[in-house]
Amino acid sequence: MSNIVRIRSINEVHKFLGIEKPKHPLVSVIEIDDSITNFDYGDTKYVFDFYQINLKQGFSGSMNYGRNSYDFDEGTLTFIKPNQTIQVENQEEIKGSSGWTLLFHPDLIRKSELGKTIEDYSFFNYDLNEALHLSEKERKSITELVLKIKEEYNQNIDKHSQELIVGNIEMLLKYSKRFYDRQFYTRTNLNKDILTEFNRSLKNYYNSEEPLLNGVLTVKECSNQLNLSVNYLGDLIKSETGKSAKEHIQEYVIERAKTKLLGSSEDVSQIAYSLGYEYPQGFNKLFKSKVGLSPSQYRNLN
Repeated sequence: MSNIVRIRSINEVHKFLGIEKPKHPLVSVIEIDDSITNFDYGDTKYVFDFYQINLKQGFSGSMNYGRNSYDFDEGTLTFIKPNQTIQVENQEEIKGSSGWTLLFHPDLIRKSELGKTIEDYSFFNYDLNEALHLSEKERKSITELVLKIKEEYNQNIDKHSQELIVGNIEMLLKYSKRFYDRQFYTRTNLNKDILTEFNRSLKNYYNSEEPLLNGVLTVKECSNQLNLSVNYLGDLIKSETGKSAKEHIQEYVIERAKTKLLGSSEDVSQIAYSLGYEYPQGFNKLFKSKVGLSPSQYRNLN
């Protein structure tokens, strides 16, 4: 059974890895070199109390993160938020890799605008196999911002330091969002395959008895079937269709409901139960919000 080690501060990371103390207590950039790749991480799971953004190059091993594993390629960017668990596997294979890790504690951004908006960067909730693959130009743009952060905290810290550091982190996240949008766009064929599978999951679910047993289909259940994180599936579908995964499920349910209302004599409550609603009121509310009429009014007008 794996041990679990919790690391609460940037200073603890430096101490754990045997590198010099951080220049700033709340942010650090660690270069990935032989001392990092040769470190014995053991059969241990690590939980960190801060954000991590990792650029890996020349990495042929795998790192277990959540329920998935991912084999890194050149120029791969991953994002880890506080309280997530990571574990390094196949340590012999990570030797020779390079890159950097940006660490920043939530306290660094807590009073800033980024502290209010960081949850909007949904890629912190992606699984590791949904990492961002950068072009050479993109990698240089991201790395330049990281170097500015490092340069800033290596100077004498003054009243402007934190604002400038946080500003560069925010810019890095904004560029990452743009590059993820590019990745969704360039992988459109793969995305369409996933969208097809998503729609097939909807059809299979509502053609079975599962709604009666398990209720309305959720985005989480769909993402589990497709082996994707909830956020990645949602962002992928939004990029392809302009609508969220939840909206797709709701629209599918509404169309099924319309067919039942006009093609059968079942009462509204029975239709609601067959679509997974424990209480008809919830179904009625959704139907009216989407159609502009109650289910009974829709049936009577048609």
